Amino acid sequence: MIKAAPDLLEIASALLPGARLDDAFVAADGNVHDVLLVPGVAAVRVSTRPLGAASMPRRVEVLRQLASAGLPFQVPHPLTPVTTFGDRAAVAVSWIDGAALPEGAGDPAQVAEVLEAVRSVPLGDSLMAVLDDRAQGPSWSTIIVEEIIPRLPARWRSEGLRRLESVLALEPVPDALVHGDLSGSNVHWSADGKLLGVLDWDMAMPADPAIDAAQMAWHGWDTVRRAVSETTYRRARTWDALFGIGHLVATMNGRPMTSPDGFVAAIVPWLERQA
Repeated sequence: MIKAAPDLLEIASALLPGARLDDAFVAADGNVHDVLLVPGVAAVRVSTRPLGAASMPRRVEVLRQLASAGLPFQVPHPLTPVTTFGDRAAVAVSWIDGAALPEGAGDPAQVAEVLEAVRSVPLGDSLMAVLDDRAQGPSWSTIIVEEIIPRLPARWRSEGLRRLESVLALEPVPDALVHGDLSGSNVHWSADGKLLGVLDWDMAMPADPAIDAAQMAWHGWDTVRRAVSETTYRRARTWDALFGIGHLVATMNGRPMTSPDGFVAAIVPWLERQA
């Protein structure tokens, strides 16, 4: 656990007056947000960069709509309005009990349950209005071609293009709701294996549901293979093979590529490990 800095505690006190913060701790050092956990009470999300502050109202509206979508698990819903503290934005969202499964644990039925529930959410006009940001920036493939491939070590450039072509050659499928970070600590289960909730929808977008299937490789690729159709499994492996799906989603849904050099520094070790 990471001890909360005084400024995060001050923000949490302002958002949750009267709440005891003695046990509060930071989930992790955030890239876009810091997340202060107040066990049994709330999670307080605080932007660390202008991009996070600007996008928070839309992200919170996504949570609000998903919380009323009839999902068979809990989604954090906003407990407070988005509030600014200087150049930072913050919101408190509801606490969700349970815990993540350890890496490599889980069975195909559990993986299939999560994937089916997420992709079954209707992409109605109101949800798409706050979810679909693709028109706000270049396509992810343009970012890869123009910003990433030229920065790769020479030995990876042609291979990177080949893998990109494999993704682009996939047969188009209808958009579905994609969580975009559907692994690890973002999926909470009870001690007896009941799915309780899915957290952190900041990367949510309309896209190929095989992207979420690739994210669930946290539980092991063999588990994913037994949880989804052969077609979805093949698509998931193709998406992941490009640069690792956890990296690739950062280029999608109109998101700006703010640090292409940093992106390349992250994916090259991944590529080398897979070689």
